Amino acid sequence: MAHTTVVSAPGKVLISGGYLVLDPKYSGTVVSTSSRFYTVVRDDTSAGANRIRVRSPQFSNATWEYAVSTTATEVLVEELPTNTSKNKFVHLALQNTLALAAEIKGIASVSEALAQGIDIGIVGDNDFYSQREKLASLNLPRTLDSLHQIPPFTPTGVPLSQVHKTGLGSSAALITSLVSALLLHFSTIPASSLSSPSRSDGRLLAHNLAQYVHCFAQGKVGSGFDVSAAVFGSHIYTRFDPAVLHGLMNHEALRSQPLNAVLAPTNKTWDYVVKPFKLPPLTRLMLADVDAGSDTPSLVGKVLKWRNENPEEALALWTSVDKLNTRLAQTLVDLSKLYDEDQENYTTAVKYIASLQSIQWHANPFQPEAERPIISKFYEAHEVSQAIRAEMRKMGDLAGVPIEPKEQTQLLDACISLAGIIGGGVPGAGGYDAIWLLVCDPVDASPDVRPLERVQQTWSEYKDLDVSPLSCVESLAGGARVESLDAIPGLKEATTISG
Repeated sequence: MAHTTVVSAPGKVLISGGYLVLDPKYSGTVVSTSSRFYTVVRDDTSAGANRIRVRSPQFSNATWEYAVSTTATEVLVEELPTNTSKNKFVHLALQNTLALAAEIKGIASVSEALAQGIDIGIVGDNDFYSQREKLASLNLPRTLDSLHQIPPFTPTGVPLSQVHKTGLGSSAALITSLVSALLLHFSTIPASSLSSPSRSDGRLLAHNLAQYVHCFAQGKVGSGFDVSAAVFGSHIYTRFDPAVLHGLMNHEALRSQPLNAVLAPTNKTWDYVVKPFKLPPLTRLMLADVDAGSDTPSLVGKVLKWRNENPEEALALWTSVDKLNTRLAQTLVDLSKLYDEDQENYTTAVKYIASLQSIQWHANPFQPEAERPIISKFYEAHEVSQAIRAEMRKMGDLAGVPIEPKEQTQLLDACISLAGIIGGGVPGAGGYDAIWLLVCDPVDASPDVRPLERVQQTWSEYKDLDVSPLSCVESLAGGARVESLDAIPGLKEATTISG
């Protein structure tokens, strides 16, 4: 039976730390999503010896074939001239993962693994791509129920270059799942390293390699929070020093400098920090795709230019935002502790505030005393998230960029004024393309009083912006992990070669 390896990696939402997360002095809170990318690697004689075929069946004309050649000292992955398009991310992932595998396991081991040829299928959950047109073609309203009626891994009907992404970090999740699956398939790391969430050497190696490939493909060393979320799941993230990768960020160095010396988990120059984090119990992350679009690189470039030109003003603002970001993360962690200490009162407190606007949460003089500290902590999360929004709007005004555009402000204000909504914002660098909300998700609440339903109704009736929900929630499965091909609905059908 053919050797098959399946690895998935989640998308992300940066709920605090936009712009600041680029600086190692500051941290960001990143939530990994239940929407995941899947890479299925199979030995496949139809691909041909020393050949790798990569397919992305959700797109048109999305098959890429590569020839692998080896010398006594190196592995070279070359595109075949028959490819109708190029995929820099995939090519660099193959080249660098095979080169790293050869350094660790030996070139003979890599050659042996390629003797039959390899087929790779890569698919992402539907949430990574806008489903507006699909819903319209099925004559379905834009609701969570409708999204669940779309078949998994549904084809987009367009080339990869034309797809409308939703900002969940598709390239980071794709790269992470691909390099992790290849490291496993070539026996460079053991399956156990991705079978539990522990920070094993194998998981750390996959992280460092995915960060490098992602940076190299983008042509710059970014903050890395999106790859980190894909590898480790939700956490509070502090970036690594970009200098760790400087020696590998050009094509010449790729040949002359051993990858493993830089990417090995034993290299202490990888000084990123990952602190445990998860959203509080009985809350739910809600995400919306807003059809206006923004160019993240241009937003970031303009904000950093303003920061460099106004160092004192920027430092004061960065310090203020950082204090709020840290407080929000701690407040959400504190809520999880309150649940652990007193599940009964926490559960009833959430059910109570789910029926009221935040301004009313403290209004009941007959509130049971045991519920008061829980409600106070939820209100603190609301106030801090609102203060972060105000400071990020100020940053946008000073830098002359729409971090939280007026249209988004109006939409967020409308949502956050609803009963049971804790807070929200524009994720990551901001702009026009998405919003996030943290809503109460009480036990045993009837549909007519669930905050989830109120938000959905507001989105469906909203006229000033085109709002479409995403179905994902926070991933409770953590970061990159080994999967069973038959256990993921639709995965086998989506990645099996037809004919």
